[in-house]
Amino acid sequence: MKMENHKFRKILVCCGTGCLANGSMDVFQALKENLDPDSGIEVETYVKATGCNGWCEQGPLVKIMPDDITYCHVKASDVKEVIEKTIKNGELIKRLLYRDPQSKKRFKSHHEIDFYKKQHKIALRHIGEIDPASISDYLSCGGYQALQKAVGMQAAEIVSQIIDSGLRGRGGAGFPTGLKWQSCARQENSPKYVICNGDEGDPGAFMDRSIMEGDPHTVIEGMIICALAIGAEKGFIYVRDEYALAIQNLKQALADARSFGYLGDDIMGRDFFFDIEIVRGGGAFVCGEETALIASIEGNIGEPRDKYVFPTEKGLWGKPTVINNVETWANIPVIILEGAENFASIGTDHSKGTKVFSLVGKVMNTGLVEVPMGTTLREIIYDIGGGILKGRQFKAVQTGGPSGGCIPAELLDLPVDFESLAAAGSMMGSGGLIVMDDRTCMVEVARYYLNFLAGESCGKCVPCREGIRRMLEILTRICEGQGKEGDLELLEELGETLQIASLCALGKTAPNPVLSTIRYFRDEYLAHIREHRCPAGVCRKLTEFYIDPELCNGCGLCKKNCPVNAISGEKKEPHVISQELCIRCGDCINNCPFLAVKVK
Repeated sequence: MKMENHKFRKILVCCGTGCLANGSMDVFQALKENLDPDSGIEVETYVKATGCNGWCEQGPLVKIMPDDITYCHVKASDVKEVIEKTIKNGELIKRLLYRDPQSKKRFKSHHEIDFYKKQHKIALRHIGEIDPASISDYLSCGGYQALQKAVGMQAAEIVSQIIDSGLRGRGGAGFPTGLKWQSCARQENSPKYVICNGDEGDPGAFMDRSIMEGDPHTVIEGMIICALAIGAEKGFIYVRDEYALAIQNLKQALADARSFGYLGDDIMGRDFFFDIEIVRGGGAFVCGEETALIASIEGNIGEPRDKYVFPTEKGLWGKPTVINNVETWANIPVIILEGAENFASIGTDHSKGTKVFSLVGKVMNTGLVEVPMGTTLREIIYDIGGGILKGRQFKAVQTGGPSGGCIPAELLDLPVDFESLAAAGSMMGSGGLIVMDDRTCMVEVARYYLNFLAGESCGKCVPCREGIRRMLEILTRICEGQGKEGDLELLEELGETLQIASLCALGKTAPNPVLSTIRYFRDEYLAHIREHRCPAGVCRKLTEFYIDPELCNGCGLCKKNCPVNAISGEKKEPHVISQELCIRCGDCINNCPFLAVKVK
């Protein structure tokens, strides 16, 4: 297929963390080295956020504009062909285009693909389109225009806009952002501080990371607007030390913002001083809790305190402090520039705007998605995510990270908003969505998350320190076939105690994975306890695999992948598993394309 041969093309190469791991920097370098300077082609290469527009499953991606071409799984060895055929001659390379696994159709543009068509990007609006290390790119997309507008507004008017927008904190609790700002603005004590919580510790979550890596100026602009509204002169961005690229891009963005006059003295020509400092976190999950994070910035041990006095009254160094997470800050410039009413028109009655999720697990299209609040789990997992891998059955989705709940298949049409998730026994959290198929043991899932939380508890309060460990001991016994009657009731009692008596949100929400799985998958727990059987075939001491001869066609994949040669059978004949040799690893059931391997 021949296209119009444009003299000017912009090549966008994803060089965020996800694509870098798959060799996108090699692609980037190869493009720079192989483009003919005499060809009349001007190339702008953009270093972008994790997963290139969030489509991590297909990276490294290369977008070619203005032709609106998206090439997937590009390797450095493909570069010369891309230059010769597409850049110079306007020809499509079909093998690099996305191929829908069901229709087998190939798509030229990522805009044509279901993964993107149902998304609505606000927080992620620039990511994948601009160079995060270039303030000029940010300015070309309307960057700092919201700040320009805000300096002409009264402080109370700025706060009113945030209140009217209905924006709620995207870090997990969902507290109204505008009310937080208003409370801090009313404090007479000074100085005041603004903090960005970039300590993203949830397993499988990378929403905040992608924004800091791919669009750092939008976070900075949001923080400056807040400082203007509450009268703060100092800000801090608290970032996980593991986020090397985020820290690098934030440092560059802060330096550029200072040189352009957006930070420092006399910002935008007004008698207004504000500056921001980066603080690197040590990787403690509990420092995602705002009072523990504040303690860490102060140089103390990252332990939470009881919030009988909120940080807006007594926060960093005992002074009024506004703390919001990365995604929350990314929404601020849009609200100020486009108006509160526009933002409030998106979402549900009590959950306005959009939410960014990291969609991971047993789903076809993993990556970052941003959808309006109220979008159902089914739409996210099937319409955007493409459904479950290998044709298996959907079983549950974990929302809200390790402290969230597991939502079953019968609730797939649940709208994703703060109230609906809480009613289902889960939470919004920072936005992790971990999809699980029928090969997932829900008892083991609960045990896994409790094990994680037991190690991350700061140990300051007894309910959390001791309660999580006692629950973990019970779950471990159940997974090992030593469960007994009364264990479920004891788990529920302990969980309710933690929710009431724990000092901070880590302890209060830690029982969610256990209580939600008992609520929706009680039969699976009882199978472990009463029948000494793991229905999903995950807990090795409670599992026995067999091959259904009616479904087995003798393809030999299970035999080929068995690490201990426990499977026998002739080609095109039903195979058999030797129970004496089988180590219950599950490789056979995971590799069988005909679902012939079963669990007794």
